[in-house]
Amino acid sequence: MTRQPQQTTQFLADYRPFPFLLSETRLDFELGPHATLVRADLSLTPRDVSKVEDLVLDGGKEVALRSLRIDGTEPDPVHVSRDDETLRIAAAALPRTAFTLSTEVSIDPAANTAFEGLYMSGGMYCTQCEAEGFRHITFYPDRPDVMATFRVSIRSDMPVLLSNGNPVENRDGMAEWHDPWPKPSYLFALVAGKLVAVSDRFTTRSGREVALNVWVRPGDQDRAGFAMESLIKSMRWDEQVYGREYDLDVFNIVAVDDFNMGAMENKGLNIFNSKLVLASPETATDADYERIEAVIAHEYFHNWTGNRITCRDWFQLCLKEGLTVFRDQQFTSDMRSAPVKRIEDVRALRARQFREDQGPLAHPPRPDHYEEINNFYTATVYEKGAEVIGMLKRLVGDDGYARALDLYFDRHDGQAATIEDWLKVFEDATGRDLAQFKHWYTDAGTPRLTMAEDWDADANRLTLTFTQDTPPTPGQADKPARVIPIAVGLIGRNGDEVLPTRMLEMTEARQSFDFDGLGARPVVSALRGFSAPVMLDRPLDDATRAFLLAHDTDPFARWEAGRDLALSALTALSQGREAGADFVDAIGRLAGDDSADPAFRALCLTLPGDEDVATRLTAQGVTPDPDAIHAAREGLARRVAEAHGDLLAAIHDRMRVDGPYSPDAAAARRRSLRIAALGLLNRIDGGDRARVLFGSAGNMTERMAALICLIRRGRAASALSALEDEFGDNRLVMDKWFSVQVMAAPPAEAVATARSLSERQDFDWKNPNRFRALLGGLAGNHAGFHAADGSGYDFTADWLMRMDRANPQIAARMSTAFETWPRYDATRRARALAALQRIAAMEGISRNLREMVSRMIAAGA
Repeated sequence: MTRQPQQTTQFLADYRPFPFLLSETRLDFELGPHATLVRADLSLTPRDVSKVEDLVLDGGKEVALRSLRIDGTEPDPVHVSRDDETLRIAAAALPRTAFTLSTEVSIDPAANTAFEGLYMSGGMYCTQCEAEGFRHITFYPDRPDVMATFRVSIRSDMPVLLSNGNPVENRDGMAEWHDPWPKPSYLFALVAGKLVAVSDRFTTRSGREVALNVWVRPGDQDRAGFAMESLIKSMRWDEQVYGREYDLDVFNIVAVDDFNMGAMENKGLNIFNSKLVLASPETATDADYERIEAVIAHEYFHNWTGNRITCRDWFQLCLKEGLTVFRDQQFTSDMRSAPVKRIEDVRALRARQFREDQGPLAHPPRPDHYEEINNFYTATVYEKGAEVIGMLKRLVGDDGYARALDLYFDRHDGQAATIEDWLKVFEDATGRDLAQFKHWYTDAGTPRLTMAEDWDADANRLTLTFTQDTPPTPGQADKPARVIPIAVGLIGRNGDEVLPTRMLEMTEARQSFDFDGLGARPVVSALRGFSAPVMLDRPLDDATRAFLLAHDTDPFARWEAGRDLALSALTALSQGREAGADFVDAIGRLAGDDSADPAFRALCLTLPGDEDVATRLTAQGVTPDPDAIHAAREGLARRVAEAHGDLLAAIHDRMRVDGPYSPDAAAARRRSLRIAALGLLNRIDGGDRARVLFGSAGNMTERMAALICLIRRGRAASALSALEDEFGDNRLVMDKWFSVQVMAAPPAEAVATARSLSERQDFDWKNPNRFRALLGGLAGNHAGFHAADGSGYDFTADWLMRMDRANPQIAARMSTAFETWPRYDATRRARALAALQRIAAMEGISRNLREMVSRMIAAGA
């Protein structure tokens, strides 16, 4: 009996609990590259014994069913049916009491190029089961609200056999693991391969000893030490700040070369993209080290916020991801510089999530429907989800937040929770009504906040009036007012702060706040610390922006003033108007302020990107011209270098870090300022300093920065050859090598460079990292990707279509390069639309890519 596949669109409103309880899962694997046997015993009980329903299990068409038994007996075949996505056993064949369902299936890991489920990576077996990968391993209720303990046996000739939980038995050719903590199938993991461990131990605050291992390929041990240090820091921090202790005897991390994501928090067995584990001064940059530290922490923190408490359904994804991103942001702030971390987070949010909110892919942190869940691992779910947590913390205060989190862990441990559960613990712990706040979770779009000032000289009163509006997004035309925390400070004309930061709570569409007893009209410092993820519109002239850049005591607001000053200049310059004098003068004064954090000065010296300028122009109702934006940005950078060349040269020399390389925060901050100065000086010295630095630098941070400068000056041939000769067999370094050539290329050469690199034998396009390096590099070259002749669109479309046949997840995620196509001129729009339509018409297009492309095409209708 054959049935049609299920509907593809899933709706939150249709949620129903699984009609069976699953208490224990037993799995037995006999691993073979092309024929892996998986035996599963599921201990099931009907929820309602008076009305037993059909048992529907998820399972992909590549899962070959060899046998099926219920309590040891084969059911009548008339009661069993399957399609490409499910296996159904009719209720008539099922007991009315607890029973065991036993299946045996065969799968082909070597043929799995999508890297979902069980697959091969460089000769080792590996799994990725979030969100719906387990159904590609065996038949199972593959949903996050079905939680069970797991006992796993693995048989293989591989020397290292790993799974979740604690080891039970390990002998030649066989290992058994037991995870005593109930978990959903998406947290299952298995790794088998020729691996070596970098090991350590951690003693929890209750005195338990935990064995720690970072598993890598032989020869990579010397690049795994920092990952281990980061893990130990994370475990200690989570105990000290959140009171969360690790709960198993062993914690394993495995580095894998072929991985769709950054990393995965599988219970007790975290699987990582190797680029987020392996690091040495010769191969990794400061940014790599910081990212490794943050992602190690993120996945470890999931042990409680994601594993012990998971999400009821995938609509609640931001519950675990937003909270865990917020926790890893707190961790990095404590390990490094809190102000700099906050600025970096806001830059990333605006670059990715604001863009998402303003385009065809806009959706709430908790969507109400989806076609393909893998398409919702987005900046809105992760980064905006974290911003929503941050707003909650600001509204209830540190003590209220701590009480709410303790209640959350106590109340929902071992459960699959919802956003409603999360908000309820805050209401119960603090007494606040969060019904209006919930709109941050359910409504898409970035609110636009307008601020107006009124000064009453007679009463010495300043009145600030805010108006909020959230533009329409697909499927949501009208949005009610949200709760918006607005951090405000007041600065006197002499530069002294006359009112420290005060948190205003906006709850209405239009709302005014009075400040009395002021001796003179102050300058307002608004949205300090980026207290809410909104777009703030306030009438400011460049002189006031320059004043705030010089005197604001809030680091974020100070940086924001400099960014706005630069954007004001760049938007004018890109339209052919004279501008930039105030910015050039102000940025010189800041660069010379040795009392400021070097990393903060580096951020201020870095001009807003081409994409930022295009976004600002679009908000002003102006059609952005990518070529004009690029020329304006290059021209302003050159003016800064010409005006402050001596100062920048002195900074470049003074910020040199002598001695052996260290990734510590202090040294990294100095290098960041030195590199920022080098990038500006490169506009006027012809690349001479970059050439010297590339040859003398003892670390990849400075070598890569110098290489980018040389590419921009057309002097990189020998440096590229030298790097390839030295690191041609190092995949992670060569990923950088591929990426920077396209990203830093002059826009007119970007597509030709990408095409030439794609023809190389070592362009292993089926490897997600290598594919992202090249295609992401082109997408990051704003004027190159948006070339007027459409060559960037065509090149990207060709490769997305090719990748979709091998790995739909990667194709769909990389398709977001087209996300902003409707905002450009008619010629570019026509060529981008033609490329998207060509993708949409592809025979056999995946559900992943089809959903993304159809939504983007609809934006131009």
